[in-house]
This record gives sequence, C-alpha cells and structure tokens, in this order.
Amino acid sequence: MAEKIATRDAYGNALAEFGEKYDFVVLDADLAAATKTGTFKKKFPERFFDCGIAEGNMMSVAAGLAATGVPVFASSFAMFAAGRAFEQIRNSIGYPHLNVKIGATHAGVTVGEDGATHQCLEDIALMRTIPKMTILNPADAVEARACVEAALNIDGPVYMRFGRLAVPVIFGDDYKFEVGRGVDLVKGNDVTIIATGFMVGPALDAAKLLANEGISARVINMATIKPIDKDIIIDAARSTGAIVAAEEHNVIGGLGSAVAEVVCESFPVPVVRVGTQDCYGRSGTPAALCEIYGLTPECIAAKAKLAISLKK
Repeated sequence: MAEKIATRDAYGNALAEFGEKYDFVVLDADLAAATKTGTFKKKFPERFFDCGIAEGNMMSVAAGLAATGVPVFASSFAMFAAGRAFEQIRNSIGYPHLNVKIGATHAGVTVGEDGATHQCLEDIALMRTIPKMTILNPADAVEARACVEAALNIDGPVYMRFGRLAVPVIFGDDYKFEVGRGVDLVKGNDVTIIATGFMVGPALDAAKLLANEGISARVINMATIKPIDKDIIIDAARSTGAIVAAEEHNVIGGLGSAVAEVVCESFPVPVVRVGTQDCYGRSGTPAALCEIYGLTPECIAAKAKLAISLKK
C-alpha cells in the first residue's frame, strides 16, 4: 500500500526546507499548527509572523512586505484565505502583481467533520478571476513540495491549494514538476480523465475499473489550473473524443470549467464534469462525503462511460 501524507504536511516541510535556500517570510492567521507553517516557525522564528484571526489584514501585511522585495507566504484555511480575504488579494496583491504566495490548506469536502462553513469549494473559481494569478493544486506530497519551490520562482502572486486528509504518494522523487504543464499518467484511447489535486488518486483507480470493462482511459494530472495546459487538453480531445474533468470543487468555475472553455474554443467534444454540483458541503467523514458528492472512482468511471456515449 502506498504511503499516505497530507499535502498540507508536505507544504509545511517544504517551507522549512526551502527556507535554507531562499530568502522569504511566512505569515499565518492563528492556524500555524493546522496549516503546518509552524514547522517553518520552529526553524526560522525571526522570519515568521502570526497575524491573528484577521485574514484580510494578513494579506495586506503580506502585500506591504512583498512591496519591499521580500517574497511572502501567507497561509490560512482555503475558506478564509480565498473567501474572507478576496478583496485584499485582488486589490493589494493581484493588481500590483506582488510576490505573495498564498498557501491555502483544508480545501474541499475531505476537511470532513468541520462541515460546510470550512469546506471551501469555491476557491479555485474565485482565484481564476484574478488576472495573472497562478493556481497550483498538487495531487500528493511530492508534487506539493515541488509546487512550493516553483512558486518561489514565479514572478507574481500564486495560490496553492492543499488538503487536510492524508493521501497516497503517487510520484517518485524523480518527478519533474513544471508550472503550466499537464502530465500523462495513463495512456488510453476511448476517453480522457483530467484530474487535479485530491481527485488524481480516484481518477487512476477509475481507469483500472474501466480497463476491467475493456475501456481504455487516458489519465492526465493537471496540477496547474491557471495557466491551464491548453495543448494537452486539445490533444486529449482529438485523441479520445471525450473528456471527464474531476475535481474536489464546485463544478462551476473550477477545473471542469477551464477544460470546457478550452475544448469549446478549440476542438469541441463532450466534457462531463465530476465535482460538487453547485451545492455546499456537510459534516461527515471524508469517505462518506466522497460517496455523497460523487468523488469516487466508481462515479468517475460512470461519468467516463457517459462521456463516451455522447460522442458523435
């Protein structure tokens, strides 16, 4: 069985690791133990600042520090980082194109028992509307670490999405992450499953279920949601003629929307979206919530067969 590590843990470890190599500061909003920025704080206490339960103010502080030339990581739960502080991110960070890297943890329904108020399903949609905002949503701990270093080398704001739940490690230490590039994980001819973040694991399992039925599914990991890899999406549309987009996010405004936009403009084929269907989350175990909201390998496989049936 594959080792399981939460991407938020990998985020905290990466900050502490890269603090040796890069000069940056870290801000948190009274959640350092949960976001794992506390790992950085222990190692570099003079470069860590707790801004308290005031996320909007934290983003403004981050903007001020970044304006002096110091890269800044600002962290909180996704609901508060993207939702509560949206205005400050848009006007104070995005508009002047500052080097603030937002580490948003506890995204999606796999937050579990914390319930709808803490299960952010709208953050990708919100961040996609901010011009020149890079959005990274890693699938496992290896990719999460790579995203942190990549963010440090991007000129401008970055939104990174991390999960609370421990997830299987998919990639090896030799994995090469590149911003803006989708990665083929499984080759296939009948349908393409494009997945991001937590849903990459279920997408791989769905491909196995489909293979048992004689259906060949291509699986693409899309860790960068903005800028989206248009080339690999168009290639998938041409090569398989049907696409499923899978995400732990509202189907409105997230990966599925981004994929559909590319397909509609460039090479129209059926696109079926797997995600929460324009609704809020609820309290429950992550496994139960994935069943309720259709975020399982079985549901992805069913949607893949639907996409195939829609081919002309």
